[in-house]
Amino acid sequence: MADSTITLITLGVVVVLFVSNRFPVEVIAVGAALSLYATGVLTLPQALAGFGDPAVILIGALFVVSEGLDATGVTAWVGQIVVSRAREGVRPLLFLVMIISAVLTAFIGLNGSVAALLPMVIVVALRRSVAPSQLLMPLAFAGSAGGLLLLTGSPVNVVISQAAFDAGVGRFGMLEFAIVGIPVVIGTIAIVLLFGERLVPDRRDGTVPPDLSDLAHTLVESYSLDNVFHLRVSAGSPLVGVPRGELGLAPSANARVITVLDGATNRPESAGVVAVNDRLTVVGTSDVVERFAADRGLTVVRVRTAEEVEHDILSRDSGAAEVVIPPRSGFVGREAFPSQVLEGALIVLAIMRDGQDVGAGPVSLRPGDTVLVEGTWAALDAAAQNHDVLVVESPELVRRQTVPLGRRSTIAIVALVAMVVLLATGVVPPVVASLLAAMAMVVGRCVTPQQAYRGISWTTVLLVAGMIPMATAVTVSGAGQRVAERIVDLVGDAGPTVLLLALFVITVVFGQLISNTATALVMIPIAVSAADQLDISARPVLMSLCVGAAVAFLTPVATPANLMVMSPAGYRFGDYWKLGLPLVVLFGVVSVLLVPLVWHF
Repeated sequence: MADSTITLITLGVVVVLFVSNRFPVEVIAVGAALSLYATGVLTLPQALAGFGDPAVILIGALFVVSEGLDATGVTAWVGQIVVSRAREGVRPLLFLVMIISAVLTAFIGLNGSVAALLPMVIVVALRRSVAPSQLLMPLAFAGSAGGLLLLTGSPVNVVISQAAFDAGVGRFGMLEFAIVGIPVVIGTIAIVLLFGERLVPDRRDGTVPPDLSDLAHTLVESYSLDNVFHLRVSAGSPLVGVPRGELGLAPSANARVITVLDGATNRPESAGVVAVNDRLTVVGTSDVVERFAADRGLTVVRVRTAEEVEHDILSRDSGAAEVVIPPRSGFVGREAFPSQVLEGALIVLAIMRDGQDVGAGPVSLRPGDTVLVEGTWAALDAAAQNHDVLVVESPELVRRQTVPLGRRSTIAIVALVAMVVLLATGVVPPVVASLLAAMAMVVGRCVTPQQAYRGISWTTVLLVAGMIPMATAVTVSGAGQRVAERIVDLVGDAGPTVLLLALFVITVVFGQLISNTATALVMIPIAVSAADQLDISARPVLMSLCVGAAVAFLTPVATPANLMVMSPAGYRFGDYWKLGLPLVVLFGVVSVLLVPLVWHF
């Protein structure tokens, strides 16, 4: 059996397995590569080449960059801007998300823009009570359209421009792609806004993180932190010399001391005795706290409203977390009280038992007690790793959603901007630019190495690595040439417009199964040869091919960006074609009818 036949059979089996959804997509892709090696179509180095391919490394590095932007609060900041500027409803959100995706893709490419925007879009969806599935497919599809805005929008654009130069018709300029890019972006947005509600599944997947944007308000309301007073200990106060652990107010007083700040070190302390200039933070009704201050020689130095507390309780440097005492915890039986400093870093703000505040005095902790603690983010992260407590909400997740532009966010933004500049100017290969940005994220401590590893979607990486050998087999076995030439022969003397339509259909079909770059590489020699046979310019034929190669809407494996949004949105393999088909028609009109009007035969 000829290698081309084996390749086409393998490709067909892969498509069937993808559609059946019975096996993990990465297993199918890697299995296809091994099958092509076992049948002798590919050598072992060719079958494994995908794991070292620059595109795979580029994708992995872009995931690390995205993780750095998310971990430092940059995506939360962008999300807040989008939420604040978008009017109520799904359509205004869709419009903003798609515009941002298209423009960013024009500079850094589809995979990079979707990886960077994905966390932000999920957060925005959760805050507006919109299913992420309603936004994520439009995010990826708008990015595919935006890849046609500039030369830097897609590797295909670069390949097509070089092919035009090699064919003797001159390269396409940086902005020349916008002639087709602007209409497809506008058309894509219009189709999604008009028909997206019916064509995009409204599905909520369990992998989507909870919306924590309102956590600060919830904590303040649940633990009655709406009236906070700062009281300074004056000379002659009867509290001077009293053990700090005995400052609790009577439960009937409806108030409690939650922090004692040492006047000398300006640090929270619960050990030792009260000294002059110590600052007490007290929660309670104003009349009770003012009477407490007057009776004990304390000066009210500041009163904070609920809004101020909400702003401060989750800040750039510190946060709060609820922890539950599990059975067999080392804290069971241990005495605790509000204002106590635990482990030298966490301040106890309140203790609840059976849903009720236990009051201001010391209590012996029991399994099931909930303790509200405050401290630095590092201390809260450490507490989350402590097996003696169960943290209700991950401090890392809370920080990412609620703290915009956190620590080291400047480093993350600089790394992103530098990567965009390197990608736009072409000073270094794209994979080098992305690796430098990923390294900057780790070296700049925007992410730890462990966070970087966790941030990579290994399903996407393995899938792309496994499908690259399939693209190689289509090329080296002659399968692509064989199919394409047969269809071109069927076109016959029907004319150049029919030729563009035929090439568009072939390109779209291949593009749903293998990467658009591989598809373009397979189709370029066919397109140039067909142009020569019909004695027409290769320029419109190649630009038409470029538009067709950007059509990645019918399957999740058409592009890594489609795969990136698949799991968070809960999409299935068959969800993509419903919205994808109208977009195929749009791109077909631009490819077959608009292109010849601009670049004449």
